[in-house]
Amino acid sequence: MSYSGDVEVGGPADVRELPGLTISKIAVSEMANNAYLLQCTATGQALLVDAAAEPETLHRLVGGADLRTVVTTHGHWDHHRALPDVVAVTGAQTVAHAADADDLPVPVDRTVAHGDTVAVGEQVLEVVHLRGHTPGSIALVWRGGGDAGTHVFTGDSLFPGGVGNTQQDPERFASLVDDVEQRLFAVLPDETWVYPGHGRDTTLGAERPHLGEWRDRGW
Repeated sequence: MSYSGDVEVGGPADVRELPGLTISKIAVSEMANNAYLLQCTATGQALLVDAAAEPETLHRLVGGADLRTVVTTHGHWDHHRALPDVVAVTGAQTVAHAADADDLPVPVDRTVAHGDTVAVGEQVLEVVHLRGHTPGSIALVWRGGGDAGTHVFTGDSLFPGGVGNTQQDPERFASLVDDVEQRLFAVLPDETWVYPGHGRDTTLGAERPHLGEWRDRGW
């Protein structure tokens, strides 16, 4: 069956086989957090985006993959509750933006900033800093090229229907929507697939017509 990105807590992972990279998405916890396992098809090395909760579930997701890295998209508690267990079992390197690093329950081995890259085997992910949901929220962009396309893991900064929660703070909202528009929509194609921190996936093309509406409503 083709990948849809529609997963439920307690249900199976949805797996997407792409040239060079396999993406597995699963939902965990009462917050229905999405966690993503990215595995380089050439090397078997893997990276986990957000060890959110349910470490046993995440260990099953990883399976026999060579998990080298766990990237935390931002410092909110629901996105890193399983991080201590996953790191203890796998020895994976922890990665987060410096501005949110102190909010994580384990030391961050590598802090990243806008424009940095993170490798998963032979594949490269670009770090995009999206300021507003938290000071150190990041997205990861994989430019697969050719038939693989472009893919972005946005944490809680971009969802179907809008940007992440900024607690009705006009300055934080302006910062986030500006960054999302300038650093994602302005530079990535419409067919870019968006993998958010909760809920269903979307594409930049599906959301682009609504940017003005988001600005007008202020959230």
